[in-house]
Amino acid sequence: MFSLVIIELTKIFKKWRSYLGYLGIGTIVAIVQVNLYLSGDNYVKHLTRGLSENFFISGNLLNGYLIGDLILTALYNLFPLAIVLIAGEILAGEATGGTYRLILTRPISRFKILISKFIAGGIYTASVLLWMVFVSLLVSLIIFGTGELLVVDNGIIIFAQDDILWRFALGYAHIFLSMLLVFTLTMLFSSFVENAIGPIIAVMSLLLILVIISQLPFDFTQEFKPYIFTNYMPNWRGFFSYEIEWDEIIKSIFILTGHTIVFLILTIFIFLKKDILT
Repeated sequence: MFSLVIIELTKIFKKWRSYLGYLGIGTIVAIVQVNLYLSGDNYVKHLTRGLSENFFISGNLLNGYLIGDLILTALYNLFPLAIVLIAGEILAGEATGGTYRLILTRPISRFKILISKFIAGGIYTASVLLWMVFVSLLVSLIIFGTGELLVVDNGIIIFAQDDILWRFALGYAHIFLSMLLVFTLTMLFSSFVENAIGPIIAVMSLLLILVIISQLPFDFTQEFKPYIFTNYMPNWRGFFSYEIEWDEIIKSIFILTGHTIVFLILTIFIFLKKDILT
């Protein structure tokens, strides 16, 4: 299995589109960091304009933690695009390239081949998030230093330095579950077709539709809201609340994990029964 995963990772990182996510994240983060380095004081004054009138504020509020949180919040919705670009062709790409029969002639079960692709996809997903941690948080800490974390969430919350890193760690872990779900859903769509474009467009459209439905203020749509998995994906922000609603976070973890397992089982079933003609 280890060798199969290495082979699948090699396939992923040989494709130029695999690096678009890294490039996009790195470029946007660099632009934000340069702008905040040049005029970040004005941004902090804008955030604290209500407090500064009544309180004396000291300390380094323009720090790496603030930048990391700001960038993560801004770029979170772009993560699925980086994931579906790879997941869309993880199965369909084999059909397009005519390599299905070639890989299935080896004395390895279809189940192991599919699981190795899933594991490789999970590793790629984790690598994108770790890249985000590096460029947005670690590099920002080096440039801007440490300090308290200022969060605007139904008011202004200031977290002490020793109360920050675990929030980022759990937040990124929750985001990983969400992106792994997106990867598995795209892989499921990819198992139906022989062209990677279809799954990419279909998943991004589905995510957009589900988000819109969950935001509509109608009784009919609100009844379905608890069953829409996209409604639980942004719950990583709960780790940056003054009082963490653990029940909601645990619920979202179970729902995201459950959907991922269901999508994976469906993909396995389809792939095992699929009539390979190319």
